[in-house]
Formats: sequence, structure tokens, C-alpha cells
Amino acid sequence: MSEENNTLTVYGATWCPDARRSRRFLDAHGVQYTWRDVDLDEDAAAFVRQTNHGQIVVPTIRFPDGSILVEPTDEELGRHLGIE
Repeated sequence: MSEENNTLTVYGATWCPDARRSRRFLDAHGVQYTWRDVDLDEDAAAFVRQTNHGQIVVPTIRFPDGSILVEPTDEELGRHLGIE
């Protein structure tokens, strides 16, 4: 299993306000993650397209357990991480 599969990975783009918001949330709660920019990384873009039925929808967040959230609110992200 690759190292990326053992960490939380945020697939996004710097121009996306939802991706920036999710990153701020994770940073504020000290959650470590790997950032993959879909505009600069074709493998990341391909993963997002595969996950979202051919569409680039960001942020797409993959968790170490394999679960995925797409465009989560801060509340959804917090619940998934067990952060109240």
C-alpha cells in the first residue's frame, strides 16, 4: 500500500474556495494531509474524475480508511474525523 493511501489526501485546486476552506479547517484542527492540485497533477485529476463520474469536483477528500467525501461542509468533515 502506498504512503498516500495511509494519509488523508485533499484533491483540489488553489482557485477553489471550498478546497481552501477545507484546508483551513484541517489546518486549524492540526490534521495532517497530503495536498494534490488537480490543475498540476494529471494523476490527481484522473482520480477525481474516476471518483466523480467523469467530473472534476473539488475538494474530493480521501481518508486512510478508503472513504471519500466530496465538497464536504466543515461540519461533515468534522463528523467524519470525530472532531466536534
